[in-house]
Amino acid sequence: MVLQYADDGTLREYLKANFTRLQWTDKLRIAKEIALGLSFLHDNNIIHRDLHSKNILIHQKKPKIADFGLSKLINENSSMTSSSNYYGMLAYIEPQCFIIPKYRRDMKSDVYSFGVILWEISSGRPPFQFTDRFITISSISQGKKEIPIEGTPSQYIELYKKCWDNNPTNRPEANLIPDILKQQILEKIQIDDQIIDSTWDLSNNKCGLKNLNELIVVLCNTNTLKYLNLECNSLGDKGVKALVDALCENTTLTSLNFANNNLESEGGKALATVLGKNSTLKDLNLESNEFGSKGGVALADALYKNTMLNSLNLSKNNLGTRGGKALSDALCKNSMLTILDLSSNKLGPEGGKALANMLCKNTTLTFLNLQYNNLGLEGGKQLADSLRENNTLTSLNLIGNNIGVEGGKALADVLCINTTLTCLDLKWNNLGSEGGKALAIALCKNTTLTSLNLQENNLGLEGGKALANALCKNTKLNVLDLSLNNLGLEEAKALADALYKNNTLTSLDLGHNNIRSGGKAISDALCKNNTLTDLNLQKNFLGPEGGKALADALYKNSTLTSLILNNNNLGSEGGKALANALYKNTILTSLNLSNNNLGPEGGKALADMLCKNTTLTSLNLQYNKLGLEGGKALANALYKNTTRRSLDLSLNNFGLEGTRALENVLNKKSTLKNSIKYI
Repeated sequence: MVLQYADDGTLREYLKANFTRLQWTDKLRIAKEIALGLSFLHDNNIIHRDLHSKNILIHQKKPKIADFGLSKLINENSSMTSSSNYYGMLAYIEPQCFIIPKYRRDMKSDVYSFGVILWEISSGRPPFQFTDRFITISSISQGKKEIPIEGTPSQYIELYKKCWDNNPTNRPEANLIPDILKQQILEKIQIDDQIIDSTWDLSNNKCGLKNLNELIVVLCNTNTLKYLNLECNSLGDKGVKALVDALCENTTLTSLNFANNNLESEGGKALATVLGKNSTLKDLNLESNEFGSKGGVALADALYKNTMLNSLNLSKNNLGTRGGKALSDALCKNSMLTILDLSSNKLGPEGGKALANMLCKNTTLTFLNLQYNNLGLEGGKQLADSLRENNTLTSLNLIGNNIGVEGGKALADVLCINTTLTCLDLKWNNLGSEGGKALAIALCKNTTLTSLNLQENNLGLEGGKALANALCKNTKLNVLDLSLNNLGLEEAKALADALYKNNTLTSLDLGHNNIRSGGKAISDALCKNNTLTDLNLQKNFLGPEGGKALADALYKNSTLTSLILNNNNLGSEGGKALANALYKNTILTSLNLSNNNLGPEGGKALADMLCKNTTLTSLNLQYNKLGLEGGKALANALYKNTTRRSLDLSLNNFGLEGTRALENVLNKKSTLKNSIKYI
């Protein structure tokens, strides 16, 4: 097969490499060309079904829609939709797929994916880039979207919002979109050489002290700059002080990233001056600057007066109890801030109490990150009490605060009545079985929580079984992390029973437990469960029989897209069984089989599978003793395969001959070089 070469790679790669140089004329041209391609497909009765920025290639600066391995031709006797709904990249998937079991995609699903691509073109980055898979699934299922980027034309925003509307009937037909782009955007925007980018990325020492004068001139004279990234420039307090006057005068900047600049307390005070005078800044990232309590107090004082800032990141700044209290007092009066990150600041129990008191009075904060602050039992109980009165907070992160059993019980009690919190992270808090049981009772009553992280809490037998029973009754939770909790065979059986009955859970993490033969029960449940899309069973001592059981499940399961099985000693028999299952499975897109002692036979079986499977896009076979024969078989498979995938083959003792075979293939198929690891 001879394919056309794309000299600029995928759209995602092209945006990453060129975004700071692209004018809006370039972005609009790219969007229009993709729209024309999609319109052509739909006019010819073809649904793409896997449209995202990695499936659009750029050749001579022109986009071309590619990878039609999952596309479907519509004829008079077939439905206009697909019965497979969980393949593809999560951020681009039709929301209805996460709401309605076995939702059948149609042309409007392609339009939704195109809407997400339009946003990506405007931002230069992938959607939900800093969100893990579990939270991404939860967000999409709730209809949450990325926010518009400052400087984006309003007509363009209007278009992509129509395209990604949760209701498919509200989305425009593909053949109307090119004209919308041309008439409603191009005619209303002056397209000439004077259009200036609104985003400057000067991170990683692209600015530094020596270029500050140039930056000051720009800040004082620009009328377009909206986003400025100065992360990791070693500016210190001297650098930020030099920028203060310019930042106070600037009337366009809305987002500023000063993370990792060693600003210290004096730099914090300087930025406090900016917050007191600047009238446009909405998003400020000050992570890892060692402000200390003095810098924290200065910034808190500024928040009393500031009426614009919506998002503030002060993580890793050693603010201490004093800084935490000062910020708490400020937030009792500030009515604009909605997002606050105070992780890793040594706030202590007293800081936790002050923040709890603030939550009783604050009416705007929706996201609060307090991880690793040593809040302890008292801080945990105070925060729990505040959730009885607060009616705006939707996300709370309390990772690593040692709130203990009683703190867990206090939070569980409040979850029975709280109606706003949707995401709660309690990882590494020593909740124990009693804390787990209390939270299980809460899950039976709570009607809003969609994501719960209980990783590494020593829940044990009683806690695990109680939570499993709760899942039989809960109708809201989408994401649950129970990894590192010493769960065994009995807990696995209870969770398997829950998976038969629960119809809302989409992501379950059971990694690093001890379920062993309980994997068979989980596998049996997967044969009938029709909602779970992500399952993590890493390091559970499943063995070859567990691998075979999961392989049987993959023949029947119609929703699972991601499966993590590393460190389970599946052996060659388990590997071969999974390979055979993947001949027929058309749903799974990501599989991690690293460190499973698959051996050459397992490697060869998986290589044969890769020649025929067209949906698996990510496969990790690291550290499996595949050897020379496995390496040569995989090289042959890569030569024949036409599906673009990410494949990790490192640490497999291929030897010189096996390594050369893989190198030869990658030299012939250069597009694979960035997605294949083999050393």
